[in-house]
Amino acid sequence: MKSKRLKIVLIEDNPDHAELIKMGLEDSGVDMQLEHLEDGEEALHYLNREGEYAESEEWFRPDLVLLDLRLPKVDGLTVLQQIKSNKTLRRIPVVILTTSSADKDVNMAYDRYASSYLVKPIIFEEFSRMMRSLGVYWTKYSKKPVS
Repeated sequence: MKSKRLKIVLIEDNPDHAELIKMGLEDSGVDMQLEHLEDGEEALHYLNREGEYAESEEWFRPDLVLLDLRLPKVDGLTVLQQIKSNKTLRRIPVVILTTSSADKDVNMAYDRYASSYLVKPIIFEEFSRMMRSLGVYWTKYSKKPVS
């Protein structure tokens, strides 16, 4: 059975991390469409189809959101809370992908209904392996909710 194209919204302010994430997902063979957003405010506008995204033909409803916690303008926990409190967005899986391994951050993310919490490895090979595994998991093994 062929899996459908995975639509991913990556919310990450570090361009180097964003590129590593994209490369790792591509290395997994994931058929994906990726939208990269650099701050929490832009992410909320995108997800809610507001501002420049209100009439955008490039807009798509994501199958998966990859969310950093430390973001400019609106932090990742606030973005997560907004997604999970929105009736039309709450079923979208949100994976926290961050450098923070602090128990407080982990707990606050799960309290706001994060689907998973991943700490970015420092070692490049581990980071790549994590992204490949993430891509395979969400395309081959995870059952998505029906809209």
